[in-house]
Amino acid sequence: MPYLNTYILDKAVEGTFKKEEVDRLCWTLCSTKNYHPERHGSSALSKNDAFHLWCLFNFLSEDKYPLVLMPEEVEYLIKKICSAMSVELNSVDIEDYISQNAMQSGVNAWAFLDLMNSGMVTRGVDRDSVTMAIEEVYGEIVGNTLKEGYLWKKGHLRRNWTERWFSLKVSTLAYYTCEDRKECKGVIELDQNCCVEVLSDREGKRCMFCVKTLSKTYEMSAPDTKQRQEWTTAIQTSIRLCVEGKTSLHRELKLRRRELREERERRRAAKEEELRRLRLLQDEREQRLAELEVLQEAQRQAQATQQQEEQRRRQQHEQLQRALQEQLLEAEEARANMQVEMAAKEAEAERQRQRIRELEAMQTQLEQALRLEVRARQDEEAYRRTQARLLVEEEEKMKALLTLQEEQEEFIVRTQREKQELRLEMESKSKALEEAQQQLEKVRATRYRVDQDIAAAQRKLRQASTSVKHWNIQMNRLMHPIGPGERRSSVGGTPSPATRAPSLKDSGLRLSQKHVEKEQDRRLSRTCSEGDARLVEGSGLSNQDTRLPVQTQNGSLESTN
Repeated sequence: MPYLNTYILDKAVEGTFKKEEVDRLCWTLCSTKNYHPERHGSSALSKNDAFHLWCLFNFLSEDKYPLVLMPEEVEYLIKKICSAMSVELNSVDIEDYISQNAMQSGVNAWAFLDLMNSGMVTRGVDRDSVTMAIEEVYGEIVGNTLKEGYLWKKGHLRRNWTERWFSLKVSTLAYYTCEDRKECKGVIELDQNCCVEVLSDREGKRCMFCVKTLSKTYEMSAPDTKQRQEWTTAIQTSIRLCVEGKTSLHRELKLRRRELREERERRRAAKEEELRRLRLLQDEREQRLAELEVLQEAQRQAQATQQQEEQRRRQQHEQLQRALQEQLLEAEEARANMQVEMAAKEAEAERQRQRIRELEAMQTQLEQALRLEVRARQDEEAYRRTQARLLVEEEEKMKALLTLQEEQEEFIVRTQREKQELRLEMESKSKALEEAQQQLEKVRATRYRVDQDIAAAQRKLRQASTSVKHWNIQMNRLMHPIGPGERRSSVGGTPSPATRAPSLKDSGLRLSQKHVEKEQDRRLSRTCSEGDARLVEGSGLSNQDTRLPVQTQNGSLESTN
């Protein structure tokens, strides 16, 4: 039917065909196969009543295939029929019938007709009343009749009052001689220029009202005040629908009920979504609690590990302090030995420089260790601040965790106590570092004095080297014989050695010169080694760290191990 209404009947010109005949043709084609009233016996509806109910079903059904009628629409239609029969409807029986037959998602046309044939609605009512009620509801909903009934109408020519059967539809108010509507006496066209007004009683008539158009004014009288109110309201509704361009009141009501159902569905879906979100939040809360317990356990383990690491660092620091004190004592002993052994001051100064560099490197290592320790403390403090922030956020979300707050306060007090202990320990380490720096300053002063002594010794060694070079030159001159034809002096009177080619006769002279040089080197090496041995015995160092000055053949001094 939605396809037939949308693509065929809605495009046809009104008045060129009768929609009721088209509906009857469709009913004939469908009912032959699907409608079986013989199962209900004598309580079955007549074919005409079944046809009218089928048309009502098609009008109120959803505009999609397969055609179904929502349970709310079923209840609405049955209420209209019971209201026309002046019978009270028991909604519980209808809901039970729908739930027993699993029709919550919708009722098809043949199930709806079976429900009407079952006698649940028409129980205790004769068939004529049922037929009249169905025809009335059919005319109102499908026939688009807003209201029907007898009214007294005042004539325009003879001005007499005559009783007529009025039928109100959208944009028209027709009146007939009787309710069979065979003879139409006139039609009042309703549009935006029309209005309805209530009149006072006169001429022996009461409950009067009139319908005003651009050309005429129609005066009418209702049986009672209630009927007059219903007629005026219905006529105003017809004028409103005409102004809004709508052709059916019940179609509008159907769309409004559909919107209300969709709104209820949306609210129900939103409520289910809210419940799901609440469950998710509850699960997340439980997960957060579990994570918090895991974090607390990890924190306790980290504290235990930190205490062990702190103990190990303290032991390492004490070992480094003892080693530093021992090294400082060794430096003092080396300084005393350097004052006694002036000959080995160069090697001792080099050793002291090396030792000072090691001390500086050790100080750098100590400073780096202290910086690493401070950074570790800062990281630990940042971690604790982060954990405290997480705890605060968790407290805001979970107002009921007051016991956790008390535990957190105890943990903060314990942390402050540990901070105080760490601060005292840092102060003691700072004092120890200051003492080490003072000792380092003393060593540097000693090194400065040793450098001055070494400089004096180097000056003396340079003077001795100059003397050795002079005597080597003199010896070379004495050991170099003058050959025939060589000149002894130059024009200015300064002697200049003559060059000549070596021969086999000079081998004895060369051997004697080498012998003299070896003797000199041997005596100088013996003297240096004796001083080095005394220096090594006094300082406790190995021979690999001791370097002595040795005079080479060309007269320069070099340091040897």
